[in-house]
Amino acid sequence: MELAARFGVSRGPLREAMQRLVAEGLLRGERHRGLFVRDLGEADVRDVYTARLAVEGAAAGLILAGDRGTAVARLEAAVAGMAVAAEGGDPVALADADQAFHTELVAASGSPRLRRMAEGLLVETRMCLAALQDTAPDAAELVAEHQGLLDALRAGDAERFRVALQAHMLDALRRILVGPATCGPG
Repeated sequence: MELAARFGVSRGPLREAMQRLVAEGLLRGERHRGLFVRDLGEADVRDVYTARLAVEGAAAGLILAGDRGTAVARLEAAVAGMAVAAEGGDPVALADADQAFHTELVAASGSPRLRRMAEGLLVETRMCLAALQDTAPDAAELVAEHQGLLDALRAGDAERFRVALQAHMLDALRRILVGPATCGPG
């Protein structure tokens, strides 16, 4: 009731939203206690990055087999947004721009199913970004990694993209796992 009052909505839509978050694995319910944000342990984080690698790799395959020019234009804009955020020294804006790049990558594939899968995975990834605060890569290095992904797509080089994406994901995973043992509220 408190949340419904705070957000100025009825309890029905709020309950539906909470049920969806439970179904997506972002909240967990405890009988007679309520709902809680789920912690992601090391195995969960590894699984999220394994799934992201598969989804984003599949998206790149579709891009390379389809309209690469449109995808490259969309991703150029995303990399430019990252560069602006990096120059501004705002880690939150940089994290947002990083996620925007990956969202655009999957969206540019034209696959609604890959897009839905990626959206859920990126939400789980976002839960771990606090773990990256102390181990985040240099902003310019992060922009360069994404530029490398873009350049591989622009060149139509599937193997170069695969290697760059795998290195990018493994680096993020390593940096997260150096941080707290779990991702979430604690």
